[in-house]
Amino acid sequence: MTIAIVDYGMGNLHSVSKAVERLGFEGLVTGDADAILGADGVVLPGVGAFGDAMEHLRASGLDGMVRQAAAAGVPLLGICLGMQLLFGESEEHGRNAGLGLLPGRAVRFAGGSAGADAEGGVRGGLKVPHMGWNRLEFLQPDNPLLAGLEEGHVYFVHSYHVLPERKEDLLAVTDYGHPVTAIVGRGNVYGMQFHPEKSGELGMGLLRNFLALAERAGVEGDRRLG
Repeated sequence: MTIAIVDYGMGNLHSVSKAVERLGFEGLVTGDADAILGADGVVLPGVGAFGDAMEHLRASGLDGMVRQAAAAGVPLLGICLGMQLLFGESEEHGRNAGLGLLPGRAVRFAGGSAGADAEGGVRGGLKVPHMGWNRLEFLQPDNPLLAGLEEGHVYFVHSYHVLPERKEDLLAVTDYGHPVTAIVGRGNVYGMQFHPEKSGELGMGLLRNFLALAERAGVEGDRRLG
């Protein structure tokens, strides 16, 4: 089974690929349309600014490939910025349109009088970016992505968080002054705001469950377009 890790010039590609391989699957880092459309599952990583990421995806045509794979039923997982890209838009550096696979938007952690609005600064009493280990709270523990796992801590690095329009898309949250979207899912499209590949046993368990979903989908029917 092959998992395509989308290479659009912005992402934690190596660590995700190695994590997939540790779990016994092939992690193919690729920007090739045929490889993405022919994979059993697709991972969309991301590090950096939302607008820049979407510009890279559009310039390479990979935005359409990711949408096409999702429409074909291929399990898709967005990680960190990759999760935010799944949604309709972000307010980062102005209004930027996303992939639109899930309704909602990414917003910056709320400001206030506690300090500066700057990377490494404080907004509303919260350090921005949100960086470190935070505990997950499962809202839909029966979802197959969470199957057999217990709530625990995972590793976050982000200045923006997602506000999904549909509560039913929200699988898990964490607390950072208020509930923050941590895991989303609808159909074959999933997202994790944190880095599962850097989140110890729980992170690897979540990644393993996603790979199991991809494997199961491949057995149930040929979804390959390439």
